[in-house]
Amino acid sequence: MFAEEYDVIVVGGGHAGCEAAAAAANMGSKTLLVTMNLQTIGQMSCNPAMGGIAKGQIVREIDALGGLSGIVTDRSAIQFKMLNKSKGPAMWSPRTQNDRMRFSEEWRLLLEQIPGLDFYQEMVSGILLEGDRIAGVRTSLGIAIRAKTVVLTNGTFLNGLIHIGTKQIGGGRAGERAATGITEQLTDMGFDAGRMKTGTPPRVDGRSLDYAKMIPQPGDQSPGHFSYLPTPKLNRQLDCHMTYTSPEVHDLLREGFDRSPMFNGSIKSIGPRYCPSIEDKINRFADKEQHQLFVEPEGWNTVEVYVNGFSTSLPEDVQYKALRSVKGFEKVKFFRPGYAIEYDYFPPTQLKDSLETKLVKNLFFAGQINGTTGYEEAASQGLMAGINAHLKCQEKEPFVLRRDEAYIGVLVDDLITKGTEEPYRMFTSRAEYRTLLRQDNADLRLTERSFQMGLASAERMSRVERKKERSGRLIAFFKKTSFEPNEINPILTAVGSREVRQSDKLFKVFSRPKITMDHMLQLDEVKTYVAKEAFEDEVLEQAEIEVKYSGYIEKEKGNAEKLQRLEGVKIPGDLDYGNLASLSFEAREKLSKIRPANISQASRISGVSPSDISVLLVYLGR
Repeated sequence: MFAEEYDVIVVGGGHAGCEAAAAAANMGSKTLLVTMNLQTIGQMSCNPAMGGIAKGQIVREIDALGGLSGIVTDRSAIQFKMLNKSKGPAMWSPRTQNDRMRFSEEWRLLLEQIPGLDFYQEMVSGILLEGDRIAGVRTSLGIAIRAKTVVLTNGTFLNGLIHIGTKQIGGGRAGERAATGITEQLTDMGFDAGRMKTGTPPRVDGRSLDYAKMIPQPGDQSPGHFSYLPTPKLNRQLDCHMTYTSPEVHDLLREGFDRSPMFNGSIKSIGPRYCPSIEDKINRFADKEQHQLFVEPEGWNTVEVYVNGFSTSLPEDVQYKALRSVKGFEKVKFFRPGYAIEYDYFPPTQLKDSLETKLVKNLFFAGQINGTTGYEEAASQGLMAGINAHLKCQEKEPFVLRRDEAYIGVLVDDLITKGTEEPYRMFTSRAEYRTLLRQDNADLRLTERSFQMGLASAERMSRVERKKERSGRLIAFFKKTSFEPNEINPILTAVGSREVRQSDKLFKVFSRPKITMDHMLQLDEVKTYVAKEAFEDEVLEQAEIEVKYSGYIEKEKGNAEKLQRLEGVKIPGDLDYGNLASLSFEAREKLSKIRPANISQASRISGVSPSDISVLLVYLGR
């Protein structure tokens, strides 16, 4: 069946696996995607939504690089919102609600259109080795499939264990079996492994809910999109709704605490701090009388509803009784109860910055196997692992993004230098250069690099060049065009900004906090020029952000350049830190384990002090 050797084998068909397989195949590698169930490719295992704070930026970065998550998201969206619009552009974060069935279908359809990508349905139970190098995988039927590189994207399936009250069921997702064999083989080889936990809420019948008792949560009036390509416009949207728990609901939930795997010791692993279960919320925040619940439709043509905020592993009878006491849920019918799941992961400090393992050459890890949580975090890792698996086959240098280039760069760097002992989730606060890493400019930051290595298409590149040229032309217009005080002062007065006494360049007054592009378009000269050039909305937005935040952007660029100088100081991979007596004991231990590629990476390792960095710089002749 598999006489030929593949360039890349991707194990797992979730968000990470789909992006990895698509990237490797689109770049020209002969690729095989092996998954336990071809009917659940690209499955949204938890909430039917993409994006959100920091996560939306990641999806736009994936799209700018030539990944497919943005396109799939746009094609299956049922609602679009730009979050944080009341804050600065660095905080704006796109988010969609999605049709769960269409999302998975779109992934399957797009993947099947990629030449050079094959599919096979079966469980991978182990890897094939030749010395310290990967040679392929072995399936549960004993079939050996050879490959130059392998990407493991096993999600929550490695020895997955589902908890509902006192019941425990082996599985990687409700109704699907767990994957066995891989963890045991890797730990025998010397890999460190651990356990993590995540959870999901009940799914309910929307026909049994009273939406009149809830607060509607509509999408944006002018919905945007994720992809920089011309994906279909969202002409109609479905509302979400919001309701609240109550003291009565909390008391009913507490009745089941003695049977809760969270509290009786059944679950020993750590769950996501920023997405706690409902029982964890009422235990940790006992003073709060209510918690928000978001009622999210699962698609255009289904009555199934996702109860966001009610993630739980309590017994099903407790879940049902408590949820019926929530306003609007008095007659609720369950499709399935919520549950928690424990699964194996491998601390990501065992990876290089390319996501290749340090212990086995040509073996890559991506997604929840690295201790992350979230579709977007997984998809971005899959994209990077797929790209680098292809480049490894071509004997080319790996593709690595810096912290000042992308949230994806922040994510990977955090994982490989700091590791994680709880499910890692991306936040804007994790990025020290978030003014540079906005959702509006991901294409300007990343598409050219992706195009040069053969992933981003020529169409993407031409669209970026057009956007860059046109926004640059508009900014130049503001820099060279002057205004008269009598033209601008009425606008300034209206917004409570100080009037001007003499003429100056439009750029200067546009830089003021309260002045927007809409205000500038009230000036005849600006209105005429914009109409003549027929600037697109994204060009107007890009120009406005660049003008208003030019000072902050230049400052962050300067800080990023300092960081790049440290990244240029490479550390030999075989350096014996034990011989550097001036290093602290903790630094020698951490540096020997993580083996940073450069001084900048070394400086971000917990336990490595500035004085330790000075010792390294002196040793390296710097």
